[in-house]
Amino acid sequence: MSDTNDEKPDPIDPPVRTGSAPLRIASAVALAMAFAITVYLLLDATRVNGLVSFTFLLLLPAALTAFVAYVGDPWAERSRRYYMTMPLWLLGATILLSVPVLKEGVICIVMLAPLWIASGLAGAYATYRLRGRAGDRGTSYCMAVLAMPLIAMQVEPMIPLPDATATVSRSIIVEASPDRIWPLLRGIPDVRPGDGTWTFTQDVLGIPRPLGAHMLGEGIGAVRMADWGRQVRFREHIIDWQPGRSIGWRFDFRGLDAWQFTDRHLMPDSAYFKVTTGGYRMEPAGPGHTRVIIDTHYWMQTPVNGYSRLWGEIFLGDIEKNLLALVKQRAERPITPAIL
Repeated sequence: MSDTNDEKPDPIDPPVRTGSAPLRIASAVALAMAFAITVYLLLDATRVNGLVSFTFLLLLPAALTAFVAYVGDPWAERSRRYYMTMPLWLLGATILLSVPVLKEGVICIVMLAPLWIASGLAGAYATYRLRGRAGDRGTSYCMAVLAMPLIAMQVEPMIPLPDATATVSRSIIVEASPDRIWPLLRGIPDVRPGDGTWTFTQDVLGIPRPLGAHMLGEGIGAVRMADWGRQVRFREHIIDWQPGRSIGWRFDFRGLDAWQFTDRHLMPDSAYFKVTTGGYRMEPAGPGHTRVIIDTHYWMQTPVNGYSRLWGEIFLGDIEKNLLALVKQRAERPITPAIL
């Protein structure tokens, strides 16, 4: 005979839901941006190349996205789409802060964007897969993800970064003889607006365009003076000199503080990136034609050397493309007969 006095346990009350989702997300984004600026300033102040680090490039965006995504969905009700679009919203907020507040250049933001989006997606997806119901675990999870960049900042300086060297090369066919081209490889002192060709790096991102170059002396040991405008001037010490065939130099960027106008973290002679040597070569390319080749060699030491190499190919490749276009335009220009 069953006990009619048995009582069923009371159902667990659902959590009380307070506050609007937009307000929660906006508050989380504001806190995440304040945290990001704090980490940025700490890295920038304590390490020479702290911003070119695993912590800043990959771990910080993953942690911030995980935090904001969790806070914005405390009851685990939102779709995967919400989590996967969160990195884009955070990147937009980062751009709004970086340019006016941190004075970062457009180039740095463009280079960071793919890394931050990829790592942000990883953090958002991990949160989507691993999160539970709201409660004490939510606080613990948020504290844990924000602690990771702070812990990594202490550990990463003890881990040596890999270094690598790379070469960027471009070429062009010029309808002229090596004798006609050789004086141009020594330097074109009077580059005018409109000379050269359009490039993404110089016409969109704002890397300066060359205004001229001229030689001081002859042969190995001479100096090639380069002027790129906006007070960007540097020297090229000649290390290869074969008239009518090739010219090469070692870059000397000492005193190039003016480069910081475009992005202080992308100096061509920094602790993690150095443009070392370069030069032109000429090869026969058929009757009346010459192939002109320009090479630029550089060294890098970052946690993402493969990724950095892609941008080196874009930036240096665009600069080389423009220089070759200058040589071609001048070499193929009709010779004006002298007026007696």
